[in-house]
Amino acid sequence: MNDSHRIPPRDKAEILAQALPYIRKYHGKTMVIKYGGNAMTDPALQKAFAEDVVLLKLVGINPVVVHGGGPQIETALKRLGKKGEFIQGMRVTDAETMEVVEWVLAGEVQQDIVGLINQVGGKAVGLTGRDGGLIRAQKLKMVDNNDPSKEYDVGQVGDIVAIDPSVVKALQDDQFIPVVSPIGFGEHNESYNINADVVAAKLATVLKAEKLLMLTNIPGVLDKQGQLLAELTMKRIDELVADGTISGGMLPKIAGALDAAKSGVNAVHIIDGRVPHAMLLEILTDQAYGTMIRSH
Repeated sequence: MNDSHRIPPRDKAEILAQALPYIRKYHGKTMVIKYGGNAMTDPALQKAFAEDVVLLKLVGINPVVVHGGGPQIETALKRLGKKGEFIQGMRVTDAETMEVVEWVLAGEVQQDIVGLINQVGGKAVGLTGRDGGLIRAQKLKMVDNNDPSKEYDVGQVGDIVAIDPSVVKALQDDQFIPVVSPIGFGEHNESYNINADVVAAKLATVLKAEKLLMLTNIPGVLDKQGQLLAELTMKRIDELVADGTISGGMLPKIAGALDAAKSGVNAVHIIDGRVPHAMLLEILTDQAYGTMIRSH
């Protein structure tokens, strides 16, 4: 579906010129991109995503990719005859599940993304939280949402203790594009499965990123009527959580986004990964895609 040859040359020039102030504004800045949902499974969208990442790098912006892999983990667990279990949106991770999570995320999904980016002319490098001591973690203490005295054991699910971004910075400075799997390590070298939205938000904060972009398989945050909310403030988010508009898997996403916004990331965008090149349109044009979250 390449419609670009139907665009008159003058309009093409206009489109390119429109990108110039944004390229200038974001030159040298870091952008953390959480890559998940449909954008990860549809070949045409995968290619568009890889092209966007490479283009951003070529115009002097530093993209850092953090990926999820829920559907791929589910498929692998099914092959082993294991059923995924979730408590309050978090995957219960026993030792065997953790092994599967590691080889699916770090072995399969991460390497696919690295390959896609390299194929369209980038230089991607895959990392897990172990590489360069990137993500130190501890066991997540999960308290019941309704009864604070009740705690769940979700196994090897991690809570981030600290992020040391020096390996990411070293790669960025050398024209590489880091692709991070959300796996952390504990003080006894044990592995932890960490929510990818949480890793992306924390990494954006530590890297003092200009933007955090979360690609998902919905148009953005929707109100009760199914209308897109183009911009959200902290106060509005609290109201939407209270009345149940924001729930399930959207909770860690929004919580992470808010934390990042409060900690100095200039803008957090939840964007529709099903729209080809949505990321490029969000960053380099006046067109807004999805929901933007501000801290105030």
